[in-house]
Amino acid sequence: MSRQTYEMKNEKIREAFEALKKNDPHRFERRLNLSWSNWGFGMESLTDTAERLQKAGIGFIELHGNHYGPDLGYRKEETLDILGAHGIKVAGICGMFSADNDLSSNRAFQRQAAVDYLKREIAFAASVGGSYILVVPGAVGRPTPYDAMELARSAETLRLVADLFVSHGVKAAIEPIRSAETSYVHTIADAEAYIQSVNHPGVQHINADVYHMQSEESHIGEALLAAGDRLLNLHMADSNRCALGDGSLDVDTVIMALYLLGFNRDGRYVTPEPLGPGGDPYPAMYGKPDKALLDRMVLQSAAYFREREDVLLAR
Repeated sequence: MSRQTYEMKNEKIREAFEALKKNDPHRFERRLNLSWSNWGFGMESLTDTAERLQKAGIGFIELHGNHYGPDLGYRKEETLDILGAHGIKVAGICGMFSADNDLSSNRAFQRQAAVDYLKREIAFAASVGGSYILVVPGAVGRPTPYDAMELARSAETLRLVADLFVSHGVKAAIEPIRSAETSYVHTIADAEAYIQSVNHPGVQHINADVYHMQSEESHIGEALLAAGDRLLNLHMADSNRCALGDGSLDVDTVIMALYLLGFNRDGRYVTPEPLGPGGDPYPAMYGKPDKALLDRMVLQSAAYFREREDVLLAR
């Protein structure tokens, strides 16, 4: 019986991975950097979060971009003190873009809110050692388009702060989101086109998310390879958007694709973000944390990912 198309694509990636292991073994001396995106933990203290990540052996964090106003959000010294006490470094910032701060909005004050928000987050990211900020071109939770000018407005608005990414040494990472949650930029190819539209050296990278990729890409491994060196962070969740190991995601193929990209180096992160199934996930950021559930989700995801990585590298 002939193999299915996705199986043939998987096998091609596996063959390339095995060939690289045989011919260039030093490329596998370093493991992938495991981080965690914490905004889905709801109204939990950063101390509780840091304790959980330390217990799971996770050395990096993608902080909730919660500087929605000048009086809101994490403070530099307190953040560094808490994370430092638990041996955790900041990988980057998860930028949060709703209808209130939509880069593509047809209402000028909402675009201005996006500009002001990014100014605060870029400065904060630099102050705590974060290397990137995740940017969503259109509001999450708004799958219906405003009009045909969304992309042009978004690119124009992001360009207003693009110089700040360069001057602060922080990268803008464009995230494609599934069409059930956003009105445009759904695939790696869409993110590439958006980056070209912005046309600025400060906006050159991509944040991919395997949950969204399951809906929008024909093959996750191939799409990751197509992203190439633009890819600097990968959000992970299983097929049901729950902890790794709880669904049917082909984690092995994802890991092999990342090693083929040389993703096991400084400034590149694998960042679980299991938020549970459903539509707009943003309400989770204000929810009451369930410590036992979060502990299980983090510990299982980290252990499962490392287990699959160990299996692949030991062969």
